[in-house]
Amino acid sequence: MDNIERRQFIKCGLYSTAGILVGSFFAFSKSSDPIEVLKYEDLLKFDWGYIVDTTRCIGCGACVRACSVENNVPDTFFRTWVERFEINKDEQVRVDSPNGAMEGFKNDNFDTDIVKAFFVPKICNHCQNSACTQVCPVGASYHSPDGVVLIDKEHCIGCGYCVQACPYSCRYIDHKVGVADKCTLCYHRIHKGELPACVNACPRNARIFGNLKDPESNIRKILHKRRYGILKPELGTNPKCFYIGLDMEVK
Repeated sequence: MDNIERRQFIKCGLYSTAGILVGSFFAFSKSSDPIEVLKYEDLLKFDWGYIVDTTRCIGCGACVRACSVENNVPDTFFRTWVERFEINKDEQVRVDSPNGAMEGFKNDNFDTDIVKAFFVPKICNHCQNSACTQVCPVGASYHSPDGVVLIDKEHCIGCGYCVQACPYSCRYIDHKVGVADKCTLCYHRIHKGELPACVNACPRNARIFGNLKDPESNIRKILHKRRYGILKPELGTNPKCFYIGLDMEVK
């Protein structure tokens, strides 16, 4: 194991409740048997992915509120948010996300007739070819062995290069501590066998999380059965957030 792998494994442990990644957690599959993670190689059995079913999202904002509380997200910033798309009879498109949809949506964007409307939740896409990890000058943004893009806050210098590089606008600088921050898929929760807070809070099951390496996982079965899309495929970032019912108006 080289130095970067060792540091990643240690940092993964800092996200776990015990402080070190020695113990067990539950995989998100049919099996209820605990899976022991005692060494770096054990994490390679996992590749965490995420599905957003836009046909089920109602824009209630429960996911945003749950994320904010769980991760102590500073005011005016969001690790996840929901965008509303409205199209009127003249085929004009307007997109809004008032306060990240923390309190849901109240007023429409158009005074004229709306012919189509839908909601699109957004999170960090945890890209396989992530731009943020490539531009970080100190290696503070990195991929965990189980496929999650994380930030080493002890090494981050708050330069903001990763914030500018992210094509999905998923990162921000937490000015209270002077470092970059973003969605971590609630890494501290999934290593206790718990779902990310946003997934757990969704009343419509519009958010689905699981292990892409497990052929019996719910996420793999859904991806095999349903048609899905990804955001900005032309960039070649290979995001691991998959969208069901993704409309052409979504960028």
